[in-house]
Amino acid sequence: MLTTAKIVLVIISVLIVTVVLLQSGRSAGLGAITGGGNEVGASRRNRGTDPMLGRVTMVMAFLFFVDLIWIAWMVSH
Repeated sequence: MLTTAKIVLVIISVLIVTVVLLQSGRSAGLGAITGGGNEVGASRRNRGTDPMLGRVTMVMAFLFFVDLIWIAWMVSH
């Protein structure tokens, strides 16, 4: 059971990293370096996949901590 929980923890960790890397940053793109961050496409970002990826990140983080607490409980008992 402990091995299964550890495998689930690794899978969730990889998924969290993947989802976070898929999200666009606050100053996405090289245009932000030169001050071109306020382009026309920047205002449409909220309608894309970023809100969904944000929710998926929160769910994955919650599952990560639940699994971590579960592993700690199994090790202590």
